[in-house]
Amino acid sequence: MTFWGEFESRFNFIAVDYLVYTYEVVKNINESYPIPILTAVILSITLAITYLFTRKRYFEESFSGSLPFGTRTAVTIATISMAAIYSLFISNSLPESGNNRYQQELSKAGIYSFFSAFKNNELNYDDFYKKVNQQEALEEVRKEPGDENAFFLNETGINRLVNNSGTITRPNVIMITIESLSADFMEHFGNKDQITPVLDSLWNESIVFTNLYATGTRTVRGMEALTLAVPPTPGSSIVRRPDNEHLATIGSIFRQQHYTTSFFYGGDGYFDNMNHFFGNNGYEIHDRGRTISRSEEFATSREIIPDSLVEFENAWGISDEDLYEAVLRDADNKYKKGELFYNFVMTTSNHRPYTYPAGRINIPSGSGRNGAVKYTDYAIGKLLLQASKKPWYYNTVFILVADHCASSAGKNEIDISKYHIPAIIFDPRNHSHKTIDKMCSQIDLYPTLFNMLHWNYKSTLFGKDVLSSSYHSRIYVGTYQKLGYLMDDTLAILSPLKKVDHYLYNPQTNTQAPVHASVQFDKKAIANYQTAYHLFKHGGFKL
Repeated sequence: MTFWGEFESRFNFIAVDYLVYTYEVVKNINESYPIPILTAVILSITLAITYLFTRKRYFEESFSGSLPFGTRTAVTIATISMAAIYSLFISNSLPESGNNRYQQELSKAGIYSFFSAFKNNELNYDDFYKKVNQQEALEEVRKEPGDENAFFLNETGINRLVNNSGTITRPNVIMITIESLSADFMEHFGNKDQITPVLDSLWNESIVFTNLYATGTRTVRGMEALTLAVPPTPGSSIVRRPDNEHLATIGSIFRQQHYTTSFFYGGDGYFDNMNHFFGNNGYEIHDRGRTISRSEEFATSREIIPDSLVEFENAWGISDEDLYEAVLRDADNKYKKGELFYNFVMTTSNHRPYTYPAGRINIPSGSGRNGAVKYTDYAIGKLLLQASKKPWYYNTVFILVADHCASSAGKNEIDISKYHIPAIIFDPRNHSHKTIDKMCSQIDLYPTLFNMLHWNYKSTLFGKDVLSSSYHSRIYVGTYQKLGYLMDDTLAILSPLKKVDHYLYNPQTNTQAPVHASVQFDKKAIANYQTAYHLFKHGGFKL
């Protein structure tokens, strides 16, 4: 009843979100409702009913076996079968065919809606967020600056041909997506603990992004940004949603350029639907493979890293060193076959329980985050040293970027500083240093790289080339419910109940002061999120 009073809806992904952000949610509920009184009333009613049913012997009669065993068995099997049929084949969106949202919501079952929301990982943008006219939203996105050399291929989406002048180069690309690497772990961002000596040394001989922000607070959200280059839409990442196969991804652009594409993960890629997403979007899978899924789920091959090639493993997966050994072996094989390769490598060592092989660094395994960060940095150094001895090394670009920050909680609804991550493009052929200090998003990384490589390609990416003379600084940051759009120093936060709040952001003090924003600014923020949601929902990202 209280959920309906707040959102005028059956349980949806907001209710699932409550299980994720327990501290904030419990605090908010305590401040909003008389919890002691409500709890006391509910417990009193429960005890009274239990007492009454016991006195009336209802429990005893229900479980005494008054019905024949065969009948009870048949009823049990029928109940379980119906539950299975509903969960597998009946969509919670079936009632959403009329024009009266209250009737649609009332026709649903609350508990079923909760589990449906958990399964689909989505919060319906149209029902809960402020909207503009859909055609106007699309036009707003199509005229976003940063694509002056792009030509749209149709009138109904953002599919376009991007042309870049200059001589095309095709190096191998290995992207190391580093678990939970906040920018403030690095000395270049003020850290004094000297836990990233390798990354700090690479900083002075690479192309570096000093003002780049993750789109979310979970690994799958980082994967979404680095494979699809889209803003974070409400609910969970597209990586975990249904109907996420055969999409236009960064990998498909590499395949346009005749690359093989692979996904490497130190744990079991069944977790968070990673293998399904990457495997059905053209990537070869290399993971620990504890869970063997149905082979027909994967459009490409899967190679399980065997026990014999693993020195260290914890609950999350094998050590970064073991993972990088798998990457090196695969690169050697691809080189022998004359294949160009693009690898998406997802690490796990910088994660609780913060354990790693002994004797590598001067911080004991399992002692905390600093040790995990330093080991992560050490393993990257070892990878680059071993790679430097390979024949393919000088035709390979290494990208080092975080999936998200180590923590996301802050004093603001969306704390911008908790999304700040490092990104490094290291090219062994060219050690010149270049700093890109424009504020930009995780989704802008690959459009910028493709410009550097002078590629012509088809794209549905929302990301922009940061080096373009027309690029205008803006970022997308979000939680499961809140969607943030920061342009220059003005921040819009979109939230359920069709609410939009505005703040003036000061990066020096990390403060957000309430401010009035223009109608045009609101329209730009809404248009990007609304269009991203609609394009995915209606197949606009399909190949």
